[in-house]
Amino acid sequence: MASGLVFNIQKYSIQDGPGIRTTVFFKGCPLACWWCHNPESQSAEPELIVVETRCIQCGQCREVCPQTKKGSGVLSEEDLHRSKADRSGDASGNKTPDPFFQCTRCGACVAACPTEARQLVGRRMTVAEVLAEVLKDRIIYDESGGGATFSGGEPLMQPQFLLGLLEACRKEGVHTALDTCGYAPREQLLAAARLADLILYDLKIMDDYRHRECTGVSNGLILENLEALGRAHGNIWLRVPLIPGFNDDADELESIARFARTIGGVRQVNLLPYHETGLHKFARLGKTYRPGKLPPPSAESLEQAAGAFRALGLVIHTGG
Repeated sequence: MASGLVFNIQKYSIQDGPGIRTTVFFKGCPLACWWCHNPESQSAEPELIVVETRCIQCGQCREVCPQTKKGSGVLSEEDLHRSKADRSGDASGNKTPDPFFQCTRCGACVAACPTEARQLVGRRMTVAEVLAEVLKDRIIYDESGGGATFSGGEPLMQPQFLLGLLEACRKEGVHTALDTCGYAPREQLLAAARLADLILYDLKIMDDYRHRECTGVSNGLILENLEALGRAHGNIWLRVPLIPGFNDDADELESIARFARTIGGVRQVNLLPYHETGLHKFARLGKTYRPGKLPPPSAESLEQAAGAFRALGLVIHTGG
């Protein structure tokens, strides 16, 4: 049976498609967006995070860590707290690993931590295990018009696992939504689209240079895949994150709106206001949050952004 790496299953989700939903978050993403609000989803491997406010510095993690007997044989308090030394960082702002301490993500410190300050993000689950969690709320889906949403990360990085879940939900009569950045082989995207009732398609920046700078990849494949998807699927919701200073200027929004209007399967555009959730998560992973401190969009700026899409006859919603 197909299995995959999942980092969260969120119940009572109301921002990931119609009705009340269960959102399954896949681990691994080909993009590295500066403002990502789920940076723990980017790596395709399990990761150790530290919730700093919970750490009471009891030293239990030091006692059980097998790495204390390797390399230098000594872990600094910083190593214990963050699992990576706070050095100068690479060009992407990520910290460089301490040469004398390489966390193997064995989970010993997680099990020993009395306050759950140390956590492993990402666990392998089978299709049957995920489906069992999804079906627990079937009555809520029936009453609200909800269902299951597969998000991430990028679900299409685990295509067989995704297809297995979509097929299983279809057999059970559960409405499904696929939330994708669109950066994937076209045949995989279209195969998943044939099984999904709704596609939530992220569209971040039209300018390719800026897209490369802020996400790490070109938007060429993303735009081409959206055009192909629009010809194959009749229920697409575009999701545009509004990031102050990055993609919220009038020219960029008009460019996104004009492109969206050419995609036949687009039923609505969802504007997703920036929030600071990712800022704290980046810190827990020992990574730099490159946008810095940004203000959330004002009500006035949200309305101006929505106006750029309404002017071209597109249906607009603020939020998921």
